[in-house]
Amino acid sequence: MSGEKPDLTSRAASPKPLPSHPPPDYDERSHLHDAFTQMTHSLQDMATAQGSFEVAFPDAAEKMRKVIIQLKEVQACIPPCGLQEVARRFRCRGCYSTVCDLPLDCPVQDVTVIRGDQAMFSCTVNFQLPKEEIMYSWKFAGGGLRTQDLSYFREMPRAQGYLARIRPVQPTHRGTFSCVITHDQRPVARLYFFLNVTGPPPRGESELQVSFREVLQWAPWEVEMIEPWRPSLGELLARPEALTPSNQCLLAAIAALASASVTLLAW
Repeated sequence: MSGEKPDLTSRAASPKPLPSHPPPDYDERSHLHDAFTQMTHSLQDMATAQGSFEVAFPDAAEKMRKVIIQLKEVQACIPPCGLQEVARRFRCRGCYSTVCDLPLDCPVQDVTVIRGDQAMFSCTVNFQLPKEEIMYSWKFAGGGLRTQDLSYFREMPRAQGYLARIRPVQPTHRGTFSCVITHDQRPVARLYFFLNVTGPPPRGESELQVSFREVLQWAPWEVEMIEPWRPSLGELLARPEALTPSNQCLLAAIAALASASVTLLAW
């Protein structure tokens, strides 16, 4: 009978269960929403045309099965740390999303460098970061501390980008360096690098520093300052080692000779 409403209470044939499928990617939620909306309208139209949902339900379920199979699977969480938006999962049953249950702080990486050499830190993670609005900021906790306690860190405004380099490394650089990755002003991950400085500076650099200091302390001598010393007879006699027995006999002989010379001249 035309114009009659479809029998909504009719028992539809039991459709096949939907295939087991991992939670879809969070970005697929709009696609899934559109598919469900289209299925609802199609189901209503088919039920109206055929007068019953009995045939409409299996057909709609088959269409949704194909849609779910084609959904892009979410990426797996990659430990050990970080807020991984690419691994965000959309839960269809509760209509909500979840992210990886991983800490924001990454484990401390130990870096050992010989004094005077170069230290380099790379602020990179093993999961995919958003393509835009990524910022890097660096901090340092000195005094040889190996820590993740943010209260010990101070800002390093001159350090920018995902690479940080220190050269030459000195004992005062021993401590923990921290890099914070942010996306749209929200922290994505915090990386830590403990720098341990060992050993003396390289030999070549030590010799160069010694030579440089010698150049700074060296001054040319004037010509008159390097003339040989010619002491007078009084200066010689004033020296403690001058009045030895042999020298006294020599002086007595000289005095006698001088006295005889004066006598001859006077005669």
